[in-house]
Amino acid sequence: MFQLHPRLAEDSIVIGRFDLSLLLLSRDANYPWCILVPQVEDVFEIHHLSESEQQQLMRESCRLSEVMTSLFDAHKMNVAALGNVVRQLHVHHIARFEEDAAWPQPIWGKVPAKIYTHDELAERIKRLQNALVGEGFSI
Repeated sequence: MFQLHPRLAEDSIVIGRFDLSLLLLSRDANYPWCILVPQVEDVFEIHHLSESEQQQLMRESCRLSEVMTSLFDAHKMNVAALGNVVRQLHVHHIARFEEDAAWPQPIWGKVPAKIYTHDELAERIKRLQNALVGEGFSI
């Protein structure tokens, strides 16, 4: 049975579900940062998914990237499945800006995590959910 890795559960908030993947929002407010986690047990790499699951993950990733680019007017979307710390397959989607604290370097370890205020978090979640709802996404 699929279970979200404890580190992902600690570092993010589940804000919805696609047909295949959970959609998480990172608790780090430095960047608009979402994470897709395919709800498939014991999968560590994209190539471990079935062909149809791979295609579904790509559809979900592209849809999320398009929405995030539009919502946040991102200069660049960083999309990556690293898994060096958390082995469970998860795909980061980070909206990047030329003026962000880490630009143009990778975000990891560049600046301390910034905590969302209650209102900022509620607004970010609402904007993402409203933009994604329908077409295989539910809250």
